[in-house]
Amino acid sequence: DVNFQIFRQENTCFEIGYPDIFSKVYGKDNLFFKDLNIHKYIKKVTMDLIGPEGLKRTMIGIMDKAIRDHFISKASQGSFDVMKEVHSLVLAYMTPELISNLKLETQSKLMDNLKGVNLDWFQSFFSLSTWKSLIKVLKSRGEVLQVITDTLKRRKESSEKQGDFLNTMLEELEKEDSIFDQASAIDLIFTLSFATREGTSGCTALAVNFISKNPKVLAELKREHKAIVENRKNKDAGVSWEEYRHNMTFTNMVINESLRLSNTTPLLFR
Repeated sequence: DVNFQIFRQENTCFEIGYPDIFSKVYGKDNLFFKDLNIHKYIKKVTMDLIGPEGLKRTMIGIMDKAIRDHFISKASQGSFDVMKEVHSLVLAYMTPELISNLKLETQSKLMDNLKGVNLDWFQSFFSLSTWKSLIKVLKSRGEVLQVITDTLKRRKESSEKQGDFLNTMLEELEKEDSIFDQASAIDLIFTLSFATREGTSGCTALAVNFISKNPKVLAELKREHKAIVENRKNKDAGVSWEEYRHNMTFTNMVINESLRLSNTTPLLFR
């Protein structure tokens, strides 16, 4: 595939790039905007959070239950916006994974501000609504960064340990060879909170759209998942890592095709 070749040739034949306005919204110290080959390093740092091990250990079971419960509830009310609901689900899951042990009021405010960080502003710059959206995003970003900064400072002073990504970044900051400083670490946490939502929600909505227009694909997906449930000892159990890896051949084909057709990294240039 062309996409895979582009990824393999990054920083040789292809150079990563973003619109200049992105640095204003997502931070000029953000390592994603630097002329460095840092994506492998960032992948290593984030592996436990969003990599295969994290998926295998906790994410797949938690997300499966959350999706089933949430979508059953929404479906009973009639039609709903898949992209919006997936966006909310990912936000609810990822926020405590990134930064945990917050007061309920602080966490609620943090999630509200994270919802305000979206791509609504990236439209025609001749439109008044674009500038209003941009101002809202910048305000929300400031509020989010303040919470992350305050929590990071408190953790450093108290040596408090939590099993979240903020703790991972604190450990990275203590390493002599780390490429992160405090500003870039905070910006990475902020960027991950955005990237995990936007890419996942858009791709999922596109997949649902394609499946709804292809009855044969839907029928095969139902057949495959029905067989998985029938082979379970506990019929009420959620999806396991073993089922995902070994019993979802067609499902993985649909996922891969959806990823191929969608843009999981909005506005990323090469």
